[in-house]
Parts: sequence; C-alpha cells; structure tokens
Amino acid sequence: MELAIGIILGCCALGAGLAMIAGIGPGIGEGHAVAKACEAIGRQPECKGDVTTTMLMGCAVAETTGLYALVIAILLIFVAPGQLVDILKTALGQ
Repeated sequence: MELAIGIILGCCALGAGLAMIAGIGPGIGEGHAVAKACEAIGRQPECKGDVTTTMLMGCAVAETTGLYALVIAILLIFVAPGQLVDILKTALGQ
C-alpha cells in the first residue's frame, strides 16, 4: 500500500514538472515577438501604435499556454494525489 502511494505521489510530481516545461515556450516566444516588434518600430517609427498593439495581443495569447501549464501543475501537486489515493483505498477496500 505504501509503495503504491509513493508511486502515485512520485508520478504526480513528475507530471507537474513536465507540465511546467510548457512555461519555456511562452517565454521564448514573447521574447522573440518583442525583439521583432522593436526591430519593426526601429525601421518604421510611425507604425509604433499598430505594432505595439499587435505585439501585446500576441504576447497575451502566448502567455495563456504558460498559465494553463501552471494550473495543471498545481492540480497535479495539490489535488490529484489525494483523489488518486482515495481511489486506491476504495479499490483495495480500506
């Protein structure tokens, strides 16, 4: 029983860590978007408002991926282990 609970806790922690790898993508993407926006503004300063608006909208959409990953990681750390242990105990009749 203790081994099974340990496996559940370990797998939930591993899954949370893997979910947080998704936080790398938005960071790289947003950095690239800001760099290209600065480059575009440097070439044509008169389009600053349009470029900035579009860049901020794109960064906001890209950030949702990281937020979803964070929510999944938090659920895997705090919610899933308790529910999975309860399911295990029910299945074993304890």
